[in-house]
Amino acid sequence: MLKEILSKKTIAHSVITLFGTFINGILGILFFVVLARSLGPDNFGLVSFAIVTLTLFGDIADFGINTGIINFVSKYITADKIKAYRFMKLGLKYKFLSWIFVLILGFLFSDLVSVSLLNKPELSGALKLSIIGVGGALLFSFVANCLQALQKFLYWSILNIFLNSLRLISIIILIFLGLLNYQVALITYIALPFFGFFIGLMLLPKNFLKVKGEEEERKFFLDYNKWVALSVTISALSSRIDTILVAKFLRIYDVGLYSVATQLTSTIPQIVYAIAVVVAPKLSSHTIDREAFGYLKKVQLYTLGLSLLGLVAIPLSYYLIPLIYSADYSGSVGPFIILLISQLIFLSSIPAHQAIFYYFSKPKTFVIISLIQMVIIFIVSIKLIPTYGITGAAYAVLTGSIFNFIFTNIWYLREFKKRL
Repeated sequence: MLKEILSKKTIAHSVITLFGTFINGILGILFFVVLARSLGPDNFGLVSFAIVTLTLFGDIADFGINTGIINFVSKYITADKIKAYRFMKLGLKYKFLSWIFVLILGFLFSDLVSVSLLNKPELSGALKLSIIGVGGALLFSFVANCLQALQKFLYWSILNIFLNSLRLISIIILIFLGLLNYQVALITYIALPFFGFFIGLMLLPKNFLKVKGEEEERKFFLDYNKWVALSVTISALSSRIDTILVAKFLRIYDVGLYSVATQLTSTIPQIVYAIAVVVAPKLSSHTIDREAFGYLKKVQLYTLGLSLLGLVAIPLSYYLIPLIYSADYSGSVGPFIILLISQLIFLSSIPAHQAIFYYFSKPKTFVIISLIQMVIIFIVSIKLIPTYGITGAAYAVLTGSIFNFIFTNIWYLREFKKRL
């Protein structure tokens, strides 16, 4: 059975994306290790909160465009290239419009959020920088998701590795020159995705920007994206609300400690994304229920194996986190272990999530489940964080992940049972 699974084209493609993701994960960890050691928990907490805000608004402002690109471009790229290019061009236009909207609102309300809502005026400048960075995140994710939809997985991996390498090298040079502070670190972080976008455009079909009639596809694009957008918004809030509440109830120093735990476990969502990069377009192409279900069972075995392998990191964390980050970050170990288990559960949920989105095309169902998950995380967080600190935040995330795993699997297995 294992030989059969590993021989499939899906696994061959996922090897490329997983290798790229592994390298990116290492580069990302090195980047944040260097930052954490150089800036200390307080300043690292400022940078981390700004990055959390950037990615949160980047996900929300995307409005489901990335998922729409993957769905429609991968569906039409073989049968009707012009139609596929129209969806690409439409997606790029909407990303620019979305960024303009975020810039206006962000600069109007960033002071209000930092002072009145979070009671931390020192976050105001970092929030403004993060709002600018949303544009880079939106544009870079456009080229990355187009490469995914076109199944150019090697280019996808190389582009991500190039960007993360450049980011790490830039920070090291700044430290060597004695120029690094939290503002410079943030500016470096948000500037490079803009550069990556222009590099990535050269890897896409050269004539997609010249195609005409993209507005003809607007209704299909937006009808599909509206539920995806709501789901992504809820998921984005669910995955960052713990850090936001840590910033509200605790010190920026604690945000720095918690950010180390979340950054170390962020390699798991990258692995999830790498596998989803391969699974999503292939699952969209299946039309026979029995074949689709068989395909998902193999993916489930694959993800469960990876999840079990990830448990090895638990005993190592007691020694490696203080050693690599310094003794100042010893308090990150406990939350890391809890968050790791949570992310491994998320990894095991790939087949259910992909089936709901790309086979049954029922993003509305995922919206409901994600909304309940977000409410669970919020309630558990406000109960536990004031008493148990960052460990309470980690337990809130774990509770939400368990709920999501159980209910998404129940839903998609019931749907297949009806059809089979």
